[in-house]
Amino acid sequence: MRGDTGDDTDADRRFRALMEGIRTTLPGVQVLFGFLLAIPFQTSIRSLTSAQQTTYLVAFIGSALSSILLIAPSVHQRVRVPRTGIARRHMSHVRVAAYLALGGTVLLFVAITAAVHLVVDVVFGASTAITAVVGVALLAMWAWFYLPLVSFSRSQDS
Repeated sequence: MRGDTGDDTDADRRFRALMEGIRTTLPGVQVLFGFLLAIPFQTSIRSLTSAQQTTYLVAFIGSALSSILLIAPSVHQRVRVPRTGIARRHMSHVRVAAYLALGGTVLLFVAITAAVHLVVDVVFGASTAITAVVGVALLAMWAWFYLPLVSFSRSQDS
């Protein structure tokens, strides 16, 4: 995907694969966003400390922004194509969609770690929350970023 060269079949295949990945990620983001959307309507929200409220805000905004970026590629198909005539699965569209999905994934990482921090902090305290966030963050970084960027590229070299 470094350039816009490539036939329509390759662009179509790559776009479909990207959209399938987004379709599996988006429900998790939406469930997290829904959970966070309900929190302010609970009476216990008033007992959160200022730091906990800030953590909530980071999780809430992160999940909202993640949803927007992950939904964007499918919206592009419906909005831009009828107006401009650009093929829905042109390689430049695939590249932009991949960057949007990556941005949405990074924001999902932020939202998940903030939500874990908030819940564990409220239930078990700040020191346990930090330990939990470090564990969750390390696992997500390993599974989402290290494996595809480092491990899989090493296996191609051998």
